[in-house]
Amino acid sequence: MKNINNSNLKDYNHFGDKLFHTIREKKSFLCFGLDPHLELIPKVFQTKYNINKKIYSKDNIKIVEKFSLTLIEACLDFVPVIKLQIAFFEQLGPEGLKILSRICKLIKNSSTLCIIDAKRGDIGSTNRAYANTFFDQSCPYPCDALTVNPWLGLDTIEVFLEKTKNKKGLFILVHTSNPGSHDIQEKKINNNKKVYEDLANNLKPMIERFKGKSGLSSIGIVAGATYKEQLIKLRKTLSSAPFLIPGFGAQGGTVSDAQFGLKKDKDHENFYNCGLINSSRNLCFPDRANKCKTIQDWKKVIQENLISINLKLKET
Repeated sequence: MKNINNSNLKDYNHFGDKLFHTIREKKSFLCFGLDPHLELIPKVFQTKYNINKKIYSKDNIKIVEKFSLTLIEACLDFVPVIKLQIAFFEQLGPEGLKILSRICKLIKNSSTLCIIDAKRGDIGSTNRAYANTFFDQSCPYPCDALTVNPWLGLDTIEVFLEKTKNKKGLFILVHTSNPGSHDIQEKKINNNKKVYEDLANNLKPMIERFKGKSGLSSIGIVAGATYKEQLIKLRKTLSSAPFLIPGFGAQGGTVSDAQFGLKKDKDHENFYNCGLINSSRNLCFPDRANKCKTIQDWKKVIQENLISINLKLKET
């Protein structure tokens, strides 16, 4: 795997352009979702400490720290983007957030981009504080992009954009992968469109406004692989948006379904770009890794599995 010099990435001051070229250079559109589920962490990480039923405990903090840092070290060279689900660190209190901060800084010094999956969304003044938390120059959790919730109105998203300009990215929840997403997102409204379609139409001018030289915007959307027809419609509507596509693997979405959210790379016809297919449990907890007796063997299995999934995505 080619290891990219991080200084080259810093030449791109626009998140959309940086994402586009990182996907191209790493020859991968796989997003590694780091979700450190305590109950799934293998025994090889529990030699000194044991999983405690009390979530906020020293043992759990130490296990998550070792597991997460070892996993990051194993996968950094193989993927363009790592997505960190903040909830798994928040549940461990201030020590958990220190682990998150350490991981963010580790990724920042690599050729890989970092998305924090926090799904933040509130009124303007509160969102301004959220923007400072993740995007300020001195923030404790430096990342390249953040997932945000648009349901308090588009004016609340503008607050993030004031802080980020084009240098950072947003992934806005439009059609999520969970079964209950249809409860609201699929509801028909006055113009006979569904809620998610109307949201996409309203987001389009904003997305176009932040388009870079690559043709990709710094504002993307979250659209689940588990809803293929909706994914196809959204890609037609939002051709300039990078798509973050969850639901592949454990949630039931297929590779061929997920690829409807991507676009062919304009200079490489046999390669997809302009989006990320996210996988978490399939990458963090492959069955074969649970049988490993040493962390070194575990890392080898993780990397072999990662390479295999990367190839599967590209060959489909």
